[in-house]
Amino acid sequence: MFRTADAEARARTAERRAHTDYTGGVYGSMLSASVVVGAGAAGSFPRVQMVLLLLLTGIVFWLGHVHAQLFGARLAQRRLDRQVVWHVCRDEWPIVKAAVPPAVAVAVSPLLGLDAQGAAWLALAVAVAGQVGWSAAAARRAGASRPLMAATAGVNLVIGLMILVLKIVLTH
Repeated sequence: MFRTADAEARARTAERRAHTDYTGGVYGSMLSASVVVGAGAAGSFPRVQMVLLLLLTGIVFWLGHVHAQLFGARLAQRRLDRQVVWHVCRDEWPIVKAAVPPAVAVAVSPLLGLDAQGAAWLALAVAVAGQVGWSAAAARRAGASRPLMAATAGVNLVIGLMILVLKIVLTH
């Protein structure tokens, strides 16, 4: 039986999703939480600056990871071509995606009546929730049992709570 081009595209997308690595999402969420804590320790940031700081830090770290993959492990294994570069850029993109929800939380915080400090706490909570969510998604995608999924989510929650404690210690 012949597949249509549309069916082949769906099959390629499903295969790519099956091999997706969510490590970048966990890492990006931790990075976002750390950016919020670091920025909060330095003083009060205007919302636009915080949004830009979150997004641009995610992009810079994404570029760093892409560079490390291309010129570290990948270069030793394969010739560098456009397809390899595109594949690595796509695989590392969850680092940037993880920065978006905390940035959106900061951006919409005035609609919730939050001041700059409230916006930072909201962004931090969103980043920690993202970290837990990405880790659970990674475990699920890897075929982990429910207890193992809960364990990895729990470990990431503890790490996120450690970041919250840092915010409390550094800002009070």
